[in-house]
Amino acid sequence: MKKTTLTLRILFFEVLLFGIFLVTSAQSPLDFTYAAERSVNSVVHVKTKYKVAYSKGYGGFSDPIFEFFFGRPQEPRQYEEKEEPGGAGSGVVLSYDGYIVTNNHVVEKASSIEVTLNDKRTFKAEVIGTDPSTDIALLKIDAAADLFPMPLGNSDDLKIGEWVLAVGNPFNLTSTVTAGIVSAKARNINILSADLKIESFIQTDAAVNPGNSGGALVNTKGELVGINTAIASQTGTFTGYSFAIPVSIVSKVVADLKEFGVVQRAVLGIQMRDIDNEFAKEKKLPTLDGVYVANVMDKGAAKVAGMKEGDIVTAIEDVKVKSMAEMQEQVGRYRPGDVIKVTALRNGKEIDFEVELRNRSGNTGIVKAVDLNLMGARFQPISNNTKYKFGINGGLEVVSLDKSGRFAKAGIQKGYIILKANKLIINSEDDLAEAYQQVTSDEEERVLLLTGVYPNGQVVYYAVDVNE
Repeated sequence: MKKTTLTLRILFFEVLLFGIFLVTSAQSPLDFTYAAERSVNSVVHVKTKYKVAYSKGYGGFSDPIFEFFFGRPQEPRQYEEKEEPGGAGSGVVLSYDGYIVTNNHVVEKASSIEVTLNDKRTFKAEVIGTDPSTDIALLKIDAAADLFPMPLGNSDDLKIGEWVLAVGNPFNLTSTVTAGIVSAKARNINILSADLKIESFIQTDAAVNPGNSGGALVNTKGELVGINTAIASQTGTFTGYSFAIPVSIVSKVVADLKEFGVVQRAVLGIQMRDIDNEFAKEKKLPTLDGVYVANVMDKGAAKVAGMKEGDIVTAIEDVKVKSMAEMQEQVGRYRPGDVIKVTALRNGKEIDFEVELRNRSGNTGIVKAVDLNLMGARFQPISNNTKYKFGINGGLEVVSLDKSGRFAKAGIQKGYIILKANKLIINSEDDLAEAYQQVTSDEEERVLLLTGVYPNGQVVYYAVDVNE
């Protein structure tokens, strides 16, 4: 009887263990339906139009035979503006009152923007602000009700290998959802050209194509963890990897654009570089982790805090940083005037610095948004023919003027090509806005000094008073 009881007990435990094995080993496939259903109504289709200036000739005079023998007259060039269809992308609804985040490159220089919701309702969108440094733009639509804001997740919690969804409108195919895993974090791929750029992308293998830009990267809970921005491709379509801006950066940029109209960019005031094996050997550094301080700017935040050239930054607010991308991501969360703890190695010893961050002008003041409309002019980048004619790499042409605007009062005429503004090279409206911003933040010198050329080759300098 005892032997029978023991045998039954052994059989019972064998069956129990076998059942546990079946439950734990035969895992069911991941179900993305909840995340997809929760996020698809929060992603919108963004379409743009652009005003294009077409030349009408010189002073209304255009005779090909006359121009062949005698050349073109030197009267100012005449332009006619027309609105043309532009590109398309995606956006993500952030709030019930109509705020939408997208990529700056989706709406850059657009004259009008149209947003289509997943339920096919269409709205005109207003640009609240843009940030080329992170490729983020904030839009707003006047929708009475029935918006579906996407809840925000935590991109810091994302793990390599974790499943994510990409939601957007590739090739104008609305409400498309694809899946992949997080392949890497804090990836710098050098696609942004703006000054003080921040590139710390989430890399995934979720299929992203043209039209996905500005769309959502979503975790399996249906939370926003990134804004899809770019692909790594030799063909212009998806071939393996895509990149998204972490929501940790997006949230800060959106908050600044909503409150100030421009991002309050905090800087440490250092020049830095990543540490590789060869550099570590050359400098006899004790670690390959962290960011090497190559130079400390005079009167910058780091200098005031006591940091020196040769320090190795290893953490920001106790968050470890192993690369420039990770460090930029961490510092980019703060505003000028915020005091943060920067941990660094100096001569092998760990030191904590209390750093009061500053803006680019070297103070902790609020940077105001620039409205180029105050200048009373419209602009366009110069053509390749103009670049060849004058032997220049870039410039910004004045294509129309308001007689009561600041440019007209300074004596500037249509056709003027701006090459420099206060020693800053001008290739775009963003460059001009940055120069204007620097001038207006200076309490003493508030004059915009322009260097440029007219179509006849005459180089002219202007001083535009920004106080008017």
